[in-house]
Amino acid sequence: MNLLQILLSAAQTTEDVAKKASEDAEKLSSWTDQFAGLPIDKVIEKLVTGAVDFALKLLAAIVVFYVGKFIINRIHKSVRALMLRRQVEQSLATFILSVLKVVLLFLLIIIVISILGIETSSFIALFASAGVAIGMALSGTLQNFAGGVLILLLKPYKVGDFIEAQGFTGTVKEIQIFNTIINTPDNKSIYIPNGGLSTGSINNYSREDYRRVDWTVGISYGDDYDVAKQTILAIIAADDRIVKGSMLADKQQRRAADALQQTEDPTEQQEEKPRRSLFGFLSRKHREYRKKMGQRLANNIPHVDIDCTPFVALQSLSDSSVDITVRAWVPTEFYWPVYFDVNERIYKELPKAGISFPFPQMDVHIQKN
Repeated sequence: MNLLQILLSAAQTTEDVAKKASEDAEKLSSWTDQFAGLPIDKVIEKLVTGAVDFALKLLAAIVVFYVGKFIINRIHKSVRALMLRRQVEQSLATFILSVLKVVLLFLLIIIVISILGIETSSFIALFASAGVAIGMALSGTLQNFAGGVLILLLKPYKVGDFIEAQGFTGTVKEIQIFNTIINTPDNKSIYIPNGGLSTGSINNYSREDYRRVDWTVGISYGDDYDVAKQTILAIIAADDRIVKGSMLADKQQRRAADALQQTEDPTEQQEEKPRRSLFGFLSRKHREYRKKMGQRLANNIPHVDIDCTPFVALQSLSDSSVDITVRAWVPTEFYWPVYFDVNERIYKELPKAGISFPFPQMDVHIQKN
């Protein structure tokens, strides 16, 4: 929206306000004209009657306001409890509850105004025109607002995920309506507008259960490549965090190991199916139980399997080194620990096997005349 459109909308709003003031002045003039020529006792009688009528309307408006506010609070609490039971995203739940309360309060105010005998059409028109002007002035903010709603509904990432977006990398700390807050690895808080996040590219490192770790190891020319390869494979084979074969088989093996550990742990309580009652299927415990059962069934559904056998190969013959590429798959939570640990072991183990690490060098030959 350009500046001209905003000014035109603001001018229209001002014109509506002036028109409303003119109408109110005309009504006041007509109200005073009805007392012209009447004796003082009739004027007092009309004023008393009008005051009594207004007092009754005011009392009714106050009663309706407080009753309506009580009903709104009850609706707010009921919707909030429903969202807690349904485990709705906290940011989305806060947004929905705020919008619901504002809308209900606005309707309540309109009802109270109409009870007092004030024309509500002019107020609605005034609010609508002011809303258009504000909307055009805050077009960028509304874009971030719409982006926040899309993120909360589509969930390309959630709180706790490690993402890369808009040139920043970090862990999602909070998803707000207008911004997303991420913490960088050096503990900086970055506020990213949701408008760009909802339309741009997002790299979510925490979305998948497994990730591939890559290393490039340079050895000197003349060193035995087969010895270096076998040493690296031995380093990888000694690490239990690295997948040695099928991803699906490794996932099932880790789940079985976790289940066995929970069974052997005396402090771990065995999960029991809750007792059924007449309305047991509506209880929170039964909903949580059914959710766990559904998750277990989903985990047992066969997925596309990936061969995660560690891979070691000669990558390139560089100017100063023979480069070996190393690839291995690990669960996502072990990515960085495995990366650094294997780097350290390669640095310590390869020299013991007679493998040296070269550095850039240049041979200079001097020719005598």
